[in-house]
Amino acid sequence: MAVALAAGAGAVVLGAGPEAEPAGGGRGLPPATATVVRTDLVSSKTVDGRLDYAGRRPVKSAVPGTVTVAAEEVATVRQGQALYELDDKPVTLLYGPVPMFREMRTGDRGTDVLQLERNLRDLGFGGGLYVDPRYDAATEAAVKRWQKSLNREPTGRVGKGDAVFQPGRVKVVSADAALADQVGPDRAVLTVASPRPVVRADLDQADAPLTAPGTRVEVTLPSGTTVRGKVTGTVRPGGAGAGAGDAAGGGGGGAREGITVEVTLDDGTPAGEDARATASVRFVSESRKGVLVVPVEAVVALRGENGGYGLEVVEGTKSRMVRVETGMTADGKIEVSGAALREGMRVGVAAP
Repeated sequence: MAVALAAGAGAVVLGAGPEAEPAGGGRGLPPATATVVRTDLVSSKTVDGRLDYAGRRPVKSAVPGTVTVAAEEVATVRQGQALYELDDKPVTLLYGPVPMFREMRTGDRGTDVLQLERNLRDLGFGGGLYVDPRYDAATEAAVKRWQKSLNREPTGRVGKGDAVFQPGRVKVVSADAALADQVGPDRAVLTVASPRPVVRADLDQADAPLTAPGTRVEVTLPSGTTVRGKVTGTVRPGGAGAGAGDAAGGGGGGAREGITVEVTLDDGTPAGEDARATASVRFVSESRKGVLVVPVEAVVALRGENGGYGLEVVEGTKSRMVRVETGMTADGKIEVSGAALREGMRVGVAAP
């Protein structure tokens, strides 16, 4: 009768064994032996990955128009700088979590007004401006000063297509609209990401426990350098993303029936790595330090009233069955423990 042992990475099928018996037990010696060793046991999964930037997301034009200056790929754009130009007018990057959902003018109130005023102050146009959620005469004056600096008509109003709010500076990872393209709310003009480099890797839905933020990862970069990192975000099928400090989603795409994981390297990505080449990403799901292990096939299921599992310990020309507790499994080995078990013991296994 075969018995399934559930441990660590999955179910291990063991052959039926005898009850715990005294030395010899009336049986011959096993056909082969293995040594009980003390080591670190690690359960892991290795998949291919690629170098990228965190939190890819598309930027669409809030209003229809013609691209007169296209986005510059690989450029890092900061507060107050233009992402691209539409109808010969710059579309400016401003910082804040609230998207540009309306034209702002005198008399308006809201968190979008508050973040606009913070940007005007930070960019040096906030003289006499009290930063609050009210769009008043001082706000209008500050906006006019900002518009004049951009060679725009100083209307004192901020249109939906004048600016794009993002959490911070962005890296332009792709220019999705070229010069003279017609764009609007239904089309991405560019795709941006955080300037923070990451490694992206695709996992199956069954590997969801490995996607938890903070999961430790070992990455072998295209150059062969091995570095450590941790999971900091995911991009799920359909473009709904989640991440630590970034809006993730859309542009990077996940595996159709899986999860794309973003891994941040502890010391950043070393210079000179080929972004087009494949990296190897090793996820550690479980580990044990300094435990006794044997080959999985050494463990036998004990029959009888007490059941459990044991190892056939070989001592010279005799053998005896030792009852053990089992733990995690990895790479064909299993963690074992027991009062009668010692490092260096020889235990029976099936013939190779």
